[in-house]
Amino acid sequence: MNRTDRLLAIILELQGKDRQRAEDLAATFETSKRTIYRDIQALCESGVPVVSTPGQGYALMEGYFLPPLSFSVPEATMLLLGSDLMAQHFDEQYREAALAAARKISGALPKLLHEEVRYLRNNIVFVAPGPQNASDEHEKLLLLRRTILDRRCIRFTYHTRHGEQNGKGGVTSREVNPYRLVSLYNIWNLVAYCHLRQEIRHFRLDRIEAIEVLASTFQRPYELENPNPQERRPRPIVVRVLFAPEIARWLQETPNYFMTNCEETPDGLLITLHIRHEQDIMPWLLGWGRHARVLEPITLRQRVEKEARAMLQRYQGID
Repeated sequence: MNRTDRLLAIILELQGKDRQRAEDLAATFETSKRTIYRDIQALCESGVPVVSTPGQGYALMEGYFLPPLSFSVPEATMLLLGSDLMAQHFDEQYREAALAAARKISGALPKLLHEEVRYLRNNIVFVAPGPQNASDEHEKLLLLRRTILDRRCIRFTYHTRHGEQNGKGGVTSREVNPYRLVSLYNIWNLVAYCHLRQEIRHFRLDRIEAIEVLASTFQRPYELENPNPQERRPRPIVVRVLFAPEIARWLQETPNYFMTNCEETPDGLLITLHIRHEQDIMPWLLGWGRHARVLEPITLRQRVEKEARAMLQRYQGID
């Protein structure tokens, strides 16, 4: 990155955050603190109002904004494609916001650039299948977004596919502190602290019913407000599954979210996963049928065996 680009990037970095120390900026731009000191001085001399507070770092004076930015073809294309994709995944309010942002970006482009971006945008397509009851999900998203912003506790009815103790599904009432909304494989999940389980859990929106907003509020955990990629929630259960060689290719095409290692062996494809709860991967394991063999832990192997016996029993005696 040349110096001109770095100076602009420093301004954008300071605009996006309250304060940045010299060592933080040096780490971000892979340079020395001495270089950052010179860059900050250059910005100040050019009229950018950078405020320095000893021990706290640098910040832009309140009210300072950059003049309108210009975009390259790849930058504008990515922004517009991103708005198209987001418009497919959110409720009506955010869908309209994404489309309005796209119109503003497109309208600000020079004519020649606009034509190139339009051509690429029309020929790079994301297809995202919508949920069966989209209107119901959009209402949930709208409500949950508001509770996350207001830090309000909620109560709802939740349908579990596999119970934690007996392997059977069930319906429970959950009271939670809603922290995040996560879209995974086109399925919305609520990340929340569950008072029943006394830990952070993921809840699929399509299994949530009868949401009730409570009067009580909560404080978000420090690690959520100050995320550190090195300190993610542990997944203590190590799972190893051996897959038959003939399905190795298809398995690698659709990897599991919890997969951490994939090793080819003479007996087949050895997959290692790290999970928090055994039921998290039960449907996935059963979906591979006889092609998958759980090596460890033994409790998961017993769980799969029990389910297989129950399936066999259901078919016995049928003509």
